Amino acid sequence: MKTVVICSGGLDSVSLAHMVAAEHELVRLVSFDYGQRHRKELDFAAKCAARLGVPHDLIDMRAIGAHLSGSALTDDVDVPDGHYAEETMRITVVPNRNAIMLAIAFGIAAAQKADAVATAVHGGDHFIYPDCRPGFVSAFEEMQRHALDGYAAVRLFTPFVHLPKSAIVTAGAKHGTPFAETWSCYKGAETHCGRCGTCVERREAFHLAGVADPTTYADPDFWKAAVAAAGR
Repeated sequence: MKTVVICSGGLDSVSLAHMVAAEHELVRLVSFDYGQRHRKELDFAAKCAARLGVPHDLIDMRAIGAHLSGSALTDDVDVPDGHYAEETMRITVVPNRNAIMLAIAFGIAAAQKADAVATAVHGGDHFIYPDCRPGFVSAFEEMQRHALDGYAAVRLFTPFVHLPKSAIVTAGAKHGTPFAETWSCYKGAETHCGRCGTCVERREAFHLAGVADPTTYADPDFWKAAVAAAGR
């Protein structure tokens, strides 16, 4: 299966890229600059493409991202601390982000004669992000079937959509993903903060998977209190 992987440079998408490279035919990585404050993640996506020996398409979506306002990822709004399962994390939603990125990636896949677009949405995303849920995945794939009818047949490959993030860590470890060469933190500082939702989720996932976490966190123990507060 010739596959285009949407790769942010985070743990999930880099692990997915390594899995696809091992189990299918990885043809390229596609990343998006939508004006995210943690733009440094894109450097890790570029490193992943170089490591796996495939082209890396970096799509400049900053002009579009400027109109997707109200998110702590793109606006001058503080990224909240805590677990993803908390209501406060909704401020990290960038409206329609995945739908826009997927539509572009499907166009690239069709032009490149690829069989699939892969994205690393997972079960832990469902509470906060509507465009990561199984219903969205099914509906989007059906929409693209109509959009490309008679021109290309491209499927949407989401192997983690029903699985927790810990399963991604397990899969990443199986396929030799260099976890230290991934970036998750939404605050985009020199090191992972250890306090934002994505840092807490990352730290928890390594713990649940029983895999050593090589990440340096500014606050390495905050995740325990955050998980407990969320009733996890």
